[in-house]
Amino acid sequence: MRWSNFFIPTLREEPADAEVISHKLLLRAGFVRQLGAGIYSYLPLAQRSVLKICEIIRQEMSAIGGQEFFLPALHPAEIWQESGRWTVMGDNMFRLKDRKGSDYCLGMTHEEIFTDLARRELRSYKQLPQVWYQIQTKFRDEPRPKSGLLRVRQFTMKDAYTFDIDFAGLDKSFDDQRAAYCKVYSRCGLDFVIVDADTGAMGGSASNEFMVYTNAGEDLVASCAACGYAANTEKATSRIPAVDDGSEALVIEKFPTPGVRTIDDLVTFEGGAAANKQIKTLVYVAVAENAKGEAQTTPFLALLRGDHPLSDAKVLNAAAKLCNKEGFEVSAVRPAHPEEIHDLMNAHAGSLGAVSAALKNAKLFIIADEALRGRFNMTTGANDDDHHFRNVSIERDIKVTAWAELRTVAEGEGCPNCEANLRLGKALEVGHIFKLGLKYSKALNATVLNADGKPTPLVMGSYGIGVERILAAAIELHHDEAGIQFPITIAPFQIVVTPLNVKDAELKAAGESIYSELLKAGVDVLYDDRDERPGVKLNDADLVGFPFQIRIGAKKFKEGKAEFYDRVTRQSEDVPLSEIVALAAARIQQAMQSLNQAG
Repeated sequence: MRWSNFFIPTLREEPADAEVISHKLLLRAGFVRQLGAGIYSYLPLAQRSVLKICEIIRQEMSAIGGQEFFLPALHPAEIWQESGRWTVMGDNMFRLKDRKGSDYCLGMTHEEIFTDLARRELRSYKQLPQVWYQIQTKFRDEPRPKSGLLRVRQFTMKDAYTFDIDFAGLDKSFDDQRAAYCKVYSRCGLDFVIVDADTGAMGGSASNEFMVYTNAGEDLVASCAACGYAANTEKATSRIPAVDDGSEALVIEKFPTPGVRTIDDLVTFEGGAAANKQIKTLVYVAVAENAKGEAQTTPFLALLRGDHPLSDAKVLNAAAKLCNKEGFEVSAVRPAHPEEIHDLMNAHAGSLGAVSAALKNAKLFIIADEALRGRFNMTTGANDDDHHFRNVSIERDIKVTAWAELRTVAEGEGCPNCEANLRLGKALEVGHIFKLGLKYSKALNATVLNADGKPTPLVMGSYGIGVERILAAAIELHHDEAGIQFPITIAPFQIVVTPLNVKDAELKAAGESIYSELLKAGVDVLYDDRDERPGVKLNDADLVGFPFQIRIGAKKFKEGKAEFYDRVTRQSEDVPLSEIVALAAARIQQAMQSLNQAG
């Protein structure tokens, strides 16, 4: 391919509205252009990289028996209503009506669609296991699209689904997919960590996220360098030092606290208490919905130590276990409104507590964080404005309905699996795999006959890779002040041949010859035949991030040599013209093998 015929609209200036480095470089290097908020056009360079990523994914999916499908992106509402997720997905789902007034959506994911196909076509356990996947456009009505390809409203996902007869089969399918994912990311040049994660709206019994540490990430990951423990903070746990509550539990007593409205107010109040000796009482409402979109609400209390922040994901999971009812599943939790709080507690925020004797509603569910278990001589609100209780003993004075991990872990807290401490870092999710179990097969009545001839629900797994996120993550990890430093496996071209002056007939002829020989050798090469200043050509090559460059300048050409440049190491060497093609082909093969074997 010749640069003069290839569309590469590079930019000299940094785009003003781009925040993260991958967004800046994708725009500057001529990979993407924005059509609307969270909607991008992929230009030829981006498309070449995306296709290479997809080919790596296809190879690794084929290696574990994956069969590629291509299913509709436009879905009738009925299939999502059948699973109960038509309402669960809320405003994140793009919805529309056809000319007849029927409801449709644009697919965010394809669990329902693949399950529907499975229930129609699979009949016997003898047809299992099945590994189905597709690489398809997905849509999400992202409320705050930003950061280029990292938070968008239209994106490409590889989504795979496994169907097994039992949970042992699911375990093997899950392990196969996880191993394949490791190979995909390694071959794409990503340094990643596998973390335990919340299953969220996908549901299921377990999930792993594949995360890349980068400041552009919007997730927080807690990890331990000593033992390898890693989890999203929505799931992570930790060890914390014990707090000395004294030698014995004292008698509970009520005392006035005029003007005290916050944890910090009570810390500084005379006769108050340190934050780690306070019980923070939060009033929440669990919203449960059925397949028809009908909703029920259940108020509950969440209790934490005064100095601990609440995890929204953890409180949602805890509420779901407690508040799910026949035909209704908890889809969301929200803080109670001020008027709801007063009606439930007979007091305003700042004076709330869960001491049984002071609760207006004795049947109110109470979920307490594990860090409070066994604590005594603590201070909490008395459900009487401007009053608190001191010397509160959890087991004696509060009827806890359920214990759960509710708090968000903090930097430096103890690893739950060893004696080391946790590190918290921003990370970008590039993939997520789920053990769905029976969630969708039961909802959609997807069964096969088992060995005894009895209908049994399919046991499912779901596995997603964000294709553009791999591209963006690679740039976040591999760049310098000059531009992108692409891993060779996903670079749009492996090498660029650059005569520094195409008006010099000898330099141009040498460039043409090297370009032609590289093509014959099967190298993915771009020939920079533009009549531009040498600085422009070299700066563009660095910006776009081609892994290798062959630079042909007048001075070295007179010596019978050309410059071979490694973009990653930024090292160059003078090579005889007669050897340059062989050396380039060998270096490219070596770089490709290094990444492919890493997978």
